Amino acid sequence: MRVMMTPPRPHDAPEHSQDVPDDANIATSHGRTANTSAASAPSSSPPTRLLSGILLCAVIGVAATLIGRQFPLLGAPIAGLLLGLLVGNVFTLPAHTEAGIQWSVKKLLKWAIMGLGLRLPLQQLWTVGRESLSITLITLSLAFLVAFLANKWLKLSRPLSLLIGAGTAICGGSAIAAVAPIVKPKKQELALALTTIFLFNLVAVFLFPFIGHALDMSDAAFGLWAGTAINDTSSVVAAAYSYSQEAGDIATIVKLTRASLILPVCIVISILYAREQSKRSSVSLRAIFPWFILGFVLAAVIHTLGILPPAVEHALSTAADFMLVMALVGVGLGSQLKQLLSAGVRPLLHGTLVWAAVAISALMLMKIQNFW
Repeated sequence: MRVMMTPPRPHDAPEHSQDVPDDANIATSHGRTANTSAASAPSSSPPTRLLSGILLCAVIGVAATLIGRQFPLLGAPIAGLLLGLLVGNVFTLPAHTEAGIQWSVKKLLKWAIMGLGLRLPLQQLWTVGRESLSITLITLSLAFLVAFLANKWLKLSRPLSLLIGAGTAICGGSAIAAVAPIVKPKKQELALALTTIFLFNLVAVFLFPFIGHALDMSDAAFGLWAGTAINDTSSVVAAAYSYSQEAGDIATIVKLTRASLILPVCIVISILYAREQSKRSSVSLRAIFPWFILGFVLAAVIHTLGILPPAVEHALSTAADFMLVMALVGVGLGSQLKQLLSAGVRPLLHGTLVWAAVAISALMLMKIQNFW
């Protein structure tokens, strides 16, 4: 059976495909505003409509940065997420801010990650990526296996189980966005998968650093664990950089190594679905590949070769730190806690089993390989 991997045409795409959020973009997809329809397409929004939401994230981001300086153990990224959650759940945001909030989450996070590469030598990228690859591949395979076995008991729909498994195994919302056009879930199933994954991301931001300190993990060990076992990139960097600068750098490399596996995983799922359904599976390889990873590597190359003056590198790296805080503010602003907690028992239990399997197996593998 030959599987044709072609860009999806309008009549091939499922009805929800244009609504699939980007990495961490579940936050704003559930945001509470006076009129959510006003910002359904942030990319085509007038600059003035984008500006209000971006400014809101920036203002709260400044406050989060000041709090992070006063409380280093908390850190600016987590402070930004907490302030965003507070504002987004206490106040009803004006409709004209939603497009800018979505833009901040979708665009600034990627730019921030690319900017973080400016302080990492290429040799470190290669070493950390190579050393973490075996743990990444084993935990990824285990995530899908546990998702399959758990679904035998919980009886979720197959698309929902696969989406939760992919979101946990690879990189949260981005993986769900990539896999959804292949498995064609119902809109409710897509929302359940995103909500379940994001709830665990929120918990991980606060739980993982606590566990890391309780286990007396080194910065390098915690970075490896966070990059392996936390789903969305936004939550990885928030948790890891709150632990330490070194932990954050290592976690970012590990997470991007993991995110690069979106492409082969989607190809495998597409082939399996095409064989079962005896028809062509259409998926855009260009659309699902996380291109910002190449930007991160390019930034590391620029840093390694010393192309930019140190002052410029420092300025860009500082800007990347603030863009990360702004992105996490946007995640918090759009996260409605009531909706996150209403996902249902079975999807949450399914996600718990898969997430626990990844987190615990990663720790065991790290112990076996003397990473910790």
